[in-house]
Amino acid sequence: MSTYAFRLLNVFAESTFGGNQLCVFEDARGMDESNMRALALQFNLSETTFILPSERADALVRIFTPDYEMRFAGHPTLGTAQVVRELAGTGDALSLEFKAGVVPVRAQGNVWTLVAPQPGGLKTAPENMTIAAMAALLGLHADDVLDAPLWVDTGSDQLLVPLRSVDAVRRACPDSGQLDAWPVSSLERKTVYVFAFDAERPGRVVSRYFFAKAGGGVVEDPGTGSACANLGGWLIAKGHTLPLQYEIEQGAAVKRPCLLRLHVTADAAIQVGGSVIEIGRGSVTV
Repeated sequence: MSTYAFRLLNVFAESTFGGNQLCVFEDARGMDESNMRALALQFNLSETTFILPSERADALVRIFTPDYEMRFAGHPTLGTAQVVRELAGTGDALSLEFKAGVVPVRAQGNVWTLVAPQPGGLKTAPENMTIAAMAALLGLHADDVLDAPLWVDTGSDQLLVPLRSVDAVRRACPDSGQLDAWPVSSLERKTVYVFAFDAERPGRVVSRYFFAKAGGGVVEDPGTGSACANLGGWLIAKGHTLPLQYEIEQGAAVKRPCLLRLHVTADAAIQVGGSVIEIGRGSVTV
């Protein structure tokens, strides 16, 4: 039996109980993959991370949802970086190794920013589903959809659906009875990220991220850094002038408001940032 310390953090949080929840295990040496999967299910958060030594970066990080392992994810990167900084005394600039590659991360206080890995460069692909069919899956009208759905991959591929208005984003209500019709990612996941540019607040985007859980049902994620990075990829693919910056609101519908900061540089580097708040610590014996 071994005892492992963990921390609980809220990422993209502007208040103590806002943001997307994260559990970080400080030192996972000696822990096998089955234990990691079991602990991720035990905590039942959107993601749980496990810190290990790395020969390429300040730490190697493995990310597990209750259902599967992820190659890369945004809020686990930022939250884990804050833990690594404190444990290793790295200062405000460090790098983390993921299955998707090495990701540079930097901080100003508790506001962290990552650079999306984009292994092999930005990847996009059309989705064959019609706008009308996509709208129906989201519980919307076809004229609520601004443009055709697009697969974007800057480290984790997701389906992005731009909507015409913030109101349409708020009205989106995926039909869990139609999960068999949902498009599937390269990793065999069913996800969709809807967003709209706020006409009344230039520089603001309102978004929501839905995904199908193993065993059925649709869940909404409070704050999705990888999808925010893919929004940067969508803006590049659609020919928006660089550099650009947006603040993205997410999570209000599930009472976990998040604020994500997106910056796409003149040379098309995609940066995603947000605040990290630690709320607790503990240990488990396995």
